[in-house]
Amino acid sequence: MNGKSMPLTESNPPLTEAAAKQENSMPKKTAILHSAQEVFGQHGYSTTTMKMVAEKAGVAFGLVAHYYGNKESLFITAGFSMIDDLLATLSHKTRKARSGLDGVRLFVESYLTFTQEHRRTFPVLIRCSPFSDVELPAERERIAEKFLEIIHALQAFVRRGQQDGSINPELPEAETAFLIYSNIVGAVRTTMITPYNVPGLYAETVRYVVRSLSVAAESSIPPFLRPSSLVD
Repeated sequence: MNGKSMPLTESNPPLTEAAAKQENSMPKKTAILHSAQEVFGQHGYSTTTMKMVAEKAGVAFGLVAHYYGNKESLFITAGFSMIDDLLATLSHKTRKARSGLDGVRLFVESYLTFTQEHRRTFPVLIRCSPFSDVELPAERERIAEKFLEIIHALQAFVRRGQQDGSINPELPEAETAFLIYSNIVGAVRTTMITPYNVPGLYAETVRYVVRSLSVAAESSIPPFLRPSSLVD
């Protein structure tokens, strides 16, 4: 995947005229960051150049370096800025969750919706991610640490759900948060970077996660189908 261009698909269509006008009206520093997210997301770290970002943003090459230093710094800033925007959205969308399980539902739903609303720039998080083959080994730990902010936010809802009785109390808290996020990542990658067209995948991902965490879920599984001897 890394180093290859992402084709435009139904999940990654051209900008509308209104979106293009909004992009053109951005302050130059913001336009550079937005362009970097799009170019890195489509081409990967190795293939992307500062010149490509400058051309996409419609600014001089020197201005990109002035604001963001070198390519490595721009890549990390582009990825981390997307995470911060995502976390702010998730915090807003889940603030009225009625229970821990409802919080998880809103979290997954809002995360997947965010990828659709930012479909041209979100792929930067597929490139700048501990769940991908990061092209900057020296930054892998830093990237992983940043992504833990997402996991911890999920884990807080799992904990709340186990306390309020909406989530199976026997589920291991940290591992469950990672499993939920793995489902999110899988759905996003399937939609954005594979040739598979799975209608309703995002909606079913939300339902699947909720069913998996529900207090009733474990009791509805026949004993002979419950994992007992599975080891890593």
